[in-house]
Amino acid sequence: MKFIQIQLLTLLVFLSSSVYSQETKEQKSMFDEDSVTALSEIVISSSFLATQYTPVTYEDLLVSDISFKNVGQEPSFLLSESPSMTVYSDAGGMQGYSYFRLRGIDQSRINMTLDGVPLNEPEDQGFYFANFGDFLNSVSAIQIQRGVGTTKNGTASYAGSLQFASVNLHDPKYAKVEAGYGSFNSYRVAAEYNSGVKNDKAIYARISTLGSDNYKYNADNQSTSGFVSAGLFKENYDLRFTTFVGNQQNGLAWAGVSQEQIDIDPRTNANINERDNFTQSFSQLSHKWSLGERSTLNTSIFYSFVDGNYDYNPVFYDSDPDTLDNYALRSNFGGFFTNYTYETEKLKWTTGVLADWYARDHNGTNNYDPSLFYKNTGYKNEASIFTKAMYNIGKFYLFADLQYRYASFDYEGDVAFDKLEWNFFNPKGGVTYKASDFTSLYYTIGRTGREPTRTDMFGGVDNLLSDSNGAPAIGSTDPEYVVDQELGVRFNKKQWNVELNGFYMNFENEYILQGPLGPNGLPITGNVESSFRTGVELDAKYSIHPNWDLRNTTSYNYTQVEDQDIKFHHILTPEWIVNQDIVYHQGKFEVGTTLRYQSESYIDNANENTIDGYFTINARVSYIINKNIQVSVLGNNLTNASYYNYGYVDTWDNNTNKYLVTAPVNFYGNIAVTF
Repeated sequence: MKFIQIQLLTLLVFLSSSVYSQETKEQKSMFDEDSVTALSEIVISSSFLATQYTPVTYEDLLVSDISFKNVGQEPSFLLSESPSMTVYSDAGGMQGYSYFRLRGIDQSRINMTLDGVPLNEPEDQGFYFANFGDFLNSVSAIQIQRGVGTTKNGTASYAGSLQFASVNLHDPKYAKVEAGYGSFNSYRVAAEYNSGVKNDKAIYARISTLGSDNYKYNADNQSTSGFVSAGLFKENYDLRFTTFVGNQQNGLAWAGVSQEQIDIDPRTNANINERDNFTQSFSQLSHKWSLGERSTLNTSIFYSFVDGNYDYNPVFYDSDPDTLDNYALRSNFGGFFTNYTYETEKLKWTTGVLADWYARDHNGTNNYDPSLFYKNTGYKNEASIFTKAMYNIGKFYLFADLQYRYASFDYEGDVAFDKLEWNFFNPKGGVTYKASDFTSLYYTIGRTGREPTRTDMFGGVDNLLSDSNGAPAIGSTDPEYVVDQELGVRFNKKQWNVELNGFYMNFENEYILQGPLGPNGLPITGNVESSFRTGVELDAKYSIHPNWDLRNTTSYNYTQVEDQDIKFHHILTPEWIVNQDIVYHQGKFEVGTTLRYQSESYIDNANENTIDGYFTINARVSYIINKNIQVSVLGNNLTNASYYNYGYVDTWDNNTNKYLVTAPVNFYGNIAVTF
C-alpha cells in the first residue's frame, strides 16, 4: 500500500510546477555544473547539493586543498574547523573510533551520503568512518550543510548533512605512494592509481593499511581498506561502478574514566579487555543519461554489507574476561534511487524517488558461556519522493523543496512485536537576494521529521524484553520534529570570502542524551516536550598577501530544553567555538597554524557538571621536492593542554563524572610520492 502511495505521489510530482535559479557566471560554487571540471563525476550527488544562490547554510571543501593535512586520520578531525563542529575520539588519538557533533547534535542525526547513496545505517542511523580507514583519500569534495538544508537520500538531515563526492576519474593519469609515522606508533601506508580517461574508460584504485597504539592503553587500531571506481563515458550517457571494503580491529575505549583515575594515569582505559572486529563493504552502480540539452536522468543502485562483533564489559576496571559480553552484528542494506532534472535559463527543477531495504542480525554471547543466549533481527525499510526547484526573477532566487518519506521498523526476537511505521512530509522553502555582484542575502525555513533509532526505542538494550503483561518493554516510538530557520549573508570579493548566518531550530519531542551509557555500551537517550537551539555562525577567509591566508570560523550556540516545567541546557553543546587558521605559502613551501578555543559545556541535564573550556594550537608544515614528492609534518596540541571533548555522569558508579581524555602534544610525519 505504501509503495502504491509513492507511485501516485510520483505522478503528481511530475505534473506539478515549481521554481529554480539560473546559475550565474559571476561567482560559482564548486558544485555548479558549468564550474566543475568533470560534471559526470558528481552528477549523481549534485541533485542534492546546494549551489551559489541556494538559500541554505553550507560549506564546500575540496579534499585536494587539505591534502597535506589529510594523512589517514579519522575524517572527523579534518571537519573540526567547520563552524559549530565538535570532535572527540575514544582512544585519545586520531585513529579508531571518532565522533562529531554539529550544533551540539550527534552524528546519528546528521545525514551522510557518497555520490547520493545513503551511508547512515538505517537501524541506528549512524556511520562509522573507522570501518573504512583512509576514507577521505578516495573522496574529491565534501559539502557540509548546517540545519535542515536541501533534501537528501536516507535518514533525516536533522542537524545537517555531509555529502561526499568520490574520486574524480577525469583527473590526469597518476600513481601515488604514501607512508607516514608518528606518536603512539601511528602509521599509514597507501598506494593509489588513476588511469585518467582513455578510449572513454577510466579506473581508479587505492589500498591502505594503517594502525596506532593510540594514547590510551589497550586502545590500539589496525585497519585495512581498498577502494575501486571505474567509469565508461559516452556522448549521451555515463556509467560508473564504485566499490570499497574495509576491515578494522580495535582495542575498545569508549567508557569514560574518572578524574581521580586520570590524575593517577591519564592513559587509563576503563575498557580493559574489550575488542572489536568489523568488515564492511559498499558497492554502487550509477548511470547518467542526457535526454537532451535540458534534461538529465540519473539512476543508481547500491548495496552495503557489514559483519563483525564487539565486546563489552559491564563491570569496568574488572580484568576478569568472564564478565565480557560479546555482541555480533551482520547486516544487508540495498536500494536504488533515480532523479530527473530539467533546466532552462531561469528554471531548474529536480524530482526523484528512493527505496531501500535493510536487515540486521543481532547475536549475543558471553565468554563464560559461549552458547548463544539471544538472537534477534531488525528490519528497516524506507521509501521517499521529492521535488525541488529554484527560479530566478531579477535579483531574486526563489527556492522550494518538498519531500514525502515513509519508514518502517520490524523486529523478530523473543517477544511479539507489531511493525512500526512513520510518515513524514518535509517542506522547505526560501529566497536569496543578489544585492550586488559580490553580496547576497538569504532566508530559509524548513521542517523535517525523524523516526527514533533502535537504541532510542530499546533504551540501550540489544535484545528486547517483555513487561509483566508479556508486551514488548519498549520506550517511546514517537518521531521528533524540527522547524529550522536560517538567515544569512555571503560576501565574496577579491581576497575576501565571508559567510555570516543566524539560525533558530525549534524542536518537538527531541531525543536528547540522558548522560550514562546503556547495557550495551551505547549512550541512553530520552525525548523531551520542547526545546530549541539558536546561534550565530561566521566563516571568513581573507588573503592579506599573496603569501598569507587567514581563515576564522566562530560560532555561538544557545540552547534550552523544557520538560515537565523544568528548563535546562543541552548536554555537550559549548556556547563558543573559535578556530583561527593562519597559513603562509611560498612556492613549494607551506606552513600553517590553527588556534582553537572551545568554551565549557554541560554533561548532565541537571546542568550541575561540566567539561571545562580549553585552548589548543595545532601546526603543520609541508614542502614539495622536485614537483612529485611532498613531505608533511603535523603537530597537535602544541600547548600540551589537558582537556576533554566528551564526558558524562555515570549513574552506575555513584554518579561519578567520567571523561574521554585527549592526547597531549603529538606529531606525525608523512611523505607522498606521485608518478
